[in-house]
Amino acid sequence: MLYYLFKYLDEAYNLPGAGLFQFSTFRAAMAILLSLAISTIYGKRIIRFLQKKQMGETIRDLGLAGQSEKAGTPTMGGLIIILATLVPVFLFAKLDNIYIILLIVTTLWMGVIGFMDDYKKKMEKNKDGLAGRYKVIGQVGLGIIVGATMFFHSDVTIKEERVGVPVTVTTNVPVNQDNPRFTEEEKSLKTTIPFVKDNEFDYASLITWINPNWAKYAWIIFILIVIVIITAVSNGANLTDGIDGLAAGTSAIAVLTLGLFAFVSGNIIFSDYLNVMYIPRSGEMVVFITAFVGALIGFLWYNTYPAQVFMGDTGSLTIGGIIAVLAIATRKEWLIPILGGIFLMENLSVILQVGYFKYTKKKTGEGRRIFLMSPLHHHYQKKGIHESKIVTRFWIVGILLAILTIVTLKIR
Repeated sequence: MLYYLFKYLDEAYNLPGAGLFQFSTFRAAMAILLSLAISTIYGKRIIRFLQKKQMGETIRDLGLAGQSEKAGTPTMGGLIIILATLVPVFLFAKLDNIYIILLIVTTLWMGVIGFMDDYKKKMEKNKDGLAGRYKVIGQVGLGIIVGATMFFHSDVTIKEERVGVPVTVTTNVPVNQDNPRFTEEEKSLKTTIPFVKDNEFDYASLITWINPNWAKYAWIIFILIVIVIITAVSNGANLTDGIDGLAAGTSAIAVLTLGLFAFVSGNIIFSDYLNVMYIPRSGEMVVFITAFVGALIGFLWYNTYPAQVFMGDTGSLTIGGIIAVLAIATRKEWLIPILGGIFLMENLSVILQVGYFKYTKKKTGEGRRIFLMSPLHHHYQKKGIHESKIVTRFWIVGILLAILTIVTLKIR
């Protein structure tokens, strides 16, 4: 909103300093400062409100050290993250930008699903919360919205670099005025894949190799892939939220990396220099990303060991959904297994544990386990490692994975 106000003041009255709001970097800086202020200052008030409403966490006895002390700690702290993200976004972002609209919808959509789950657990005393099928329906619904928007919306485009063709600028030949090295904007299902020389992959090729005329149906394949990505990443974030500071810290690292990609992809000069896919209008996502990172860091003020509040599904499902949509929007979704390696390990540990237990029980009559407990962070707790040390080490692994993700764009 402030963007439009100061744009008007700059154009109508030439107000000194109003032009700063035309720069996304300035608005991004303002967004992170405001989100940090909201999450740290008003976060305490939200925690007190949750305590007053008796939204304390009910802890199951899993035999973990320090577990009993966590009983009664308020949950639904994801409300702090959502509030501290959306307020700066509404104030500083271009609200007519399609990527910003998608991210706002994702935040509210997944926030509502997580809130309903937490509400049923606490207020309705239903320990299972929202039925799993309803969560999946919600994730699928968001996947359809995001996938359809990415495919059909006219503002979701890319520009490709002209390869091997010298560009001559003349008065008779129209060229791209932004940069003649790039083609005009075009709709495309191309994305980025790591470790390949020409690191672009077109989803349409998944069916056009059978019949070239099937290209018009590629949007179906794309939407299905988006659904899988959003479901997997949001569930991975949900499983990671098991000990103090783990989900918020690892997510902040991943989101900062995606913010770098969004900044480069949305800048025609940097994308040209670094040979990264240029995505017009995607740079505006940096404003959302900095607000989101500020909210996560501010939330950590109260969520680090010993936690004063838990994010609950309100926060974890929202975080996973946002990370998935950011990766899809920047066309870096195939880097998620590396960048989101923590989420992937947590997911796989549960799948392997359950699968192996069922297999051995069917074969021998007695179920066996690969890990002492899943998800993976509980395995290390069972080994006697303090949770604060586990979280710190997971953060370090997350930083290494983030660096590796950036490096993969040049390892071809």
